[in-house]
Amino acid sequence: MFRTRTNAKAELLCLILTITILFIVVGFNLSVNNNLFAQSDQFSQFENASKNQAILRFQTQFCGMNSTQHSNSFISEYSLPQKCEMPLGILADNDSIWYVSSKLGHLGKLNIKDNNSQEFTIPVWDSRSKPTDISQTWDVKSDSKGNIWFTDEKQNGIWRYAQDNNSFSFFPVPERPSAFGTIYPVSIVFNDDEIYFAGIRSKSLWFANVSDLKNNSSEGISNISLPLSSFKGIDPDLVSTGSIEIDRDRNVLWISMLAFGVKGQLFKFDLSSRTFTPFDLPEHLDSPVGISIDEKGNPWITDHGTSIFFMVNSTDGKVTEFSTSPLSRISANIPKDFSYTLPYWIKMDSTGNLWFNEHVGNKIARFNTTDGTLVEYWIPTQNNLWAPCAPNESSCGISNALQFSIGKNNQIWFSEWTENKLGMLNGSKPPSFVVGTSSPEYNVKRGDTIEIPVIISAKGQVNLKMIASSTFTSTGNFGNSSISFSQDSLSMNPGETKNVTFLVTPSDELANGDYTIMVGAENEELSYLKSIKVHIS
Repeated sequence: MFRTRTNAKAELLCLILTITILFIVVGFNLSVNNNLFAQSDQFSQFENASKNQAILRFQTQFCGMNSTQHSNSFISEYSLPQKCEMPLGILADNDSIWYVSSKLGHLGKLNIKDNNSQEFTIPVWDSRSKPTDISQTWDVKSDSKGNIWFTDEKQNGIWRYAQDNNSFSFFPVPERPSAFGTIYPVSIVFNDDEIYFAGIRSKSLWFANVSDLKNNSSEGISNISLPLSSFKGIDPDLVSTGSIEIDRDRNVLWISMLAFGVKGQLFKFDLSSRTFTPFDLPEHLDSPVGISIDEKGNPWITDHGTSIFFMVNSTDGKVTEFSTSPLSRISANIPKDFSYTLPYWIKMDSTGNLWFNEHVGNKIARFNTTDGTLVEYWIPTQNNLWAPCAPNESSCGISNALQFSIGKNNQIWFSEWTENKLGMLNGSKPPSFVVGTSSPEYNVKRGDTIEIPVIISAKGQVNLKMIASSTFTSTGNFGNSSISFSQDSLSMNPGETKNVTFLVTPSDELANGDYTIMVGAENEELSYLKSIKVHIS
């Protein structure tokens, strides 16, 4: 699960990172056993035992067999009707929560009002009959007619479920890369009657008029080749589409491209002229994935190889970076060379707040683009099979909250892929404390020290630990820069306010330029940080 950036460059590109690699390992071991032991009847009992071992290992790792529903003041969890559903794609649509079982091949519907669930069997889902197999379904969307659409990795296409007659239609993509057998569809957007989608194993943008699509046919699906000249010299199998998103005026598509751990780029696609405009990214932002577009038309992006999320000015291409809080609480044994929270997908709510999930950070985060505050909500489930946990480490692991959707009343619904659960974050409930600073911006000469006054106001009884991160490094840590708080921890009563000073001396190794420092505090349920612009010269 954990690896250095250097090693990441050599790994197989996949948006689910090492989760895919673990699947490959399990599947490979089982395949090898089948080939070897089928040669002799005398090994038949061992063959069966070996298969059973592989299945048990798979179920233990991916099926949430020992998990229970957890909750805290902000997050509630819901177990799914069947074992080992492995929910991934999720959609909060009015009073219904739709999800796709990537293992069992069900389209599930949870009614929020009565907590009643239904599951509709997807007609073709090969993974149902294969004990250690899945088909990844990353995106679930609804169209203007109330139809539910979702991607299907293994079968190389997209599905439509019509609620009015309870029927499924499947539309295969007319391309199967020889190296992978699938374009791995991952992202869908609608523009009136047009549907656009992208796959992480494809070098094209795909589109169709919905009215032209025919069940079990590729008819009507066309592609537009992406301009990838800047990726010349990079292994083509590493180059991937991250995701796509449409702006609010429905005029422009934004596309993230990456060779994971090597290079990232952003494309603006004008829907009228059918032309691309490339936006280069800083070298360290080499894994852009999720995209959301603000009211000014600027894309906000998560970099799924670091702890960074950022905004690109759609006019001049200037990049403004922010960091999550430091990686913490997944284990007391975090390797020094792995400190990334891996922000994943990003979406904007009706009030202009950005939401994103931190894969390894095990948090759902909200960023206010107006005042620069970041609130991160801790997911109470921890699976110790997905972190470097010591044998007797009591609180360790992550829930693999890989996808989410924004619902009514600021409810954030997310899937816990390996835990057989859905989670719901009550985003309307105010935090138990807030953090502010006296100034939003500082100028500092290298080697000088900045004193940043931090104001913490408690709304309830809280015990807090002071925290800080920065864009000085891709991990969000401060690298060789010197930092300290005048107080590292606080115990506060309701209505109490305290002042803490944060001191930072930028390292001589830092280049001149603009950076962002995030400073704040955390308790057992959430982190609250305020962003500060710092210009170093």
